[in-house]
Amino acid sequence: MSDALIRSRIKINPKELSEIKKHLGVKSIKNRIDGSIPGGFLAEVGDKIYDFTVHIDQSVNPQKAYSVGKIVLIGDGVAEADGLSEAMLGEIVEIENKGRGLVLNLSPKSLGIVILGDYSQIKPGDSVKTTGRILSVPVGKEVLSRVIDPLGQPLDGKEDFRPEKYNPLEIIAPGVMARQSVSVPLQTGIKAIDGMIPIGRGQRELIIGDRQTGKSSIALSTIINQKHENMICVYVAIGQKRSNIAQFIAILEKFGAMSHTVVVAASASDSPAMQYLAPYAGCAIGEYFLQKGKDALVIYDDLSKHSWAYRQISLLLRRPSGREAYPGDIFYAHSRLLERSCRLNQKSGGGSLTALPIIETQAGDLSAYIPTNVISITDGQIYLESDLFNSGQKPAINVGNSVSRVGGSAQIKAIKQVAGRLRLDLAQYRELQAFAQFASDLDDRTKKDLNRGSKLTELLKQGWDEPMPVERQVVSIWAGTNGILDDIDLLKIKNFENHLLDYVDRHNPEIFKKIVSDKVLSPETAEKLAKAVRDAKQVFNPK
Repeated sequence: MSDALIRSRIKINPKELSEIKKHLGVKSIKNRIDGSIPGGFLAEVGDKIYDFTVHIDQSVNPQKAYSVGKIVLIGDGVAEADGLSEAMLGEIVEIENKGRGLVLNLSPKSLGIVILGDYSQIKPGDSVKTTGRILSVPVGKEVLSRVIDPLGQPLDGKEDFRPEKYNPLEIIAPGVMARQSVSVPLQTGIKAIDGMIPIGRGQRELIIGDRQTGKSSIALSTIINQKHENMICVYVAIGQKRSNIAQFIAILEKFGAMSHTVVVAASASDSPAMQYLAPYAGCAIGEYFLQKGKDALVIYDDLSKHSWAYRQISLLLRRPSGREAYPGDIFYAHSRLLERSCRLNQKSGGGSLTALPIIETQAGDLSAYIPTNVISITDGQIYLESDLFNSGQKPAINVGNSVSRVGGSAQIKAIKQVAGRLRLDLAQYRELQAFAQFASDLDDRTKKDLNRGSKLTELLKQGWDEPMPVERQVVSIWAGTNGILDDIDLLKIKNFENHLLDYVDRHNPEIFKKIVSDKVLSPETAEKLAKAVRDAKQVFNPK
């Protein structure tokens, strides 16, 4: 049993003090006059405070009890506090009137607190109290087209939005019984991805590669292409320059893509805590639309910087470091985030949450700690190669190292029919290309395969601002895999593709309509397509 201190505006009579002593179960009790208390009293027992104050409107404070403590150390947005015996991991604590913190470390002697927001005014000796709340982000339809920080505060200079509710940043991922298999395609508008590395709604597909290889460009194209796909997009910018984030937002606005997009930004100038929380906030916003039965896409750009922020926080919290100085739970930090992506069954609402995490490699090293971790969590990866990018192949996708573990089940049958041979042809081309450098004499079959591969490679070149609808992709890839491009000059492939698509659009628009409606290339449609392609080629290159 401990002692209690009762603070009240007026002196409490001995009989009432005795009742309070009995209620609190303490050995002794003292009463101190405190003019700052409007009415009622505060009871302090050790580091715990029981709040029984009464306000002017006679309402009793709903916060009945909380623990208090003091800041002992603070630096780089991470504080250490003593007391707070009732604090929980992941709980929000209030630091006087100077800000809020998140409890990330529990030890017998002290607590590790990550400061949320500005920490310049907080100093040792400041009092801290528990709130009993966990960190949540405001969500609702009004968050669409907005730029916010990980705590839900607007960054776009517009007025505050009225949230429909608050979603916790961390929840347990839906169980196996609430999910269904991934079978609905997420069309990125990029021929190389939709044709060979298809992504399904509810999938987790990693985009990986060195810096400046076009990783964010793939994300940008995908968001732009969702304009008519009934897909909500959440773009999470972690540790990037503010100028880059502003440029990304300006491009989305230019293409009219901000109407279906939310941007969660924690820039390089923000604290490590904000960078650490950003992907969880983006996921919580995506889950709001998932719970409404809608399809949502979350892009984490990028989880390498998220790992660096978490490592910095963990080292400041004096946690034991492991491989590459990362904390031991870095794998769990990413797995509990990415496992929340899923496609729910109809009984659970039928929505989907797709994740496209981005990882930056160093000199193409896929065996480094963070890349191998995230590769093992995701359902496949799109590997971008510096050599391909520098040679002018954009998107610079290495077909051999890229894979989608969902495979053809996330493609419409039409594109599966025409792109089936595409991956094999390109893989053969890469092998023959390496072999042909050392061979002085090549047979006709090898020359033919090399020619076909070079034309297909040229066909798959695509700018980030040129997302292509799937029906146009079917026509374009059909021409490539059926040898129509074999005798066309390499430098004219792009011109022929544009000519072909315009020709079909003008003279045979029913081909596009049938592909969209049937989602399959029927024998009749294939016959019409073959004739249209031959006619277009005749017009383009008359003999």
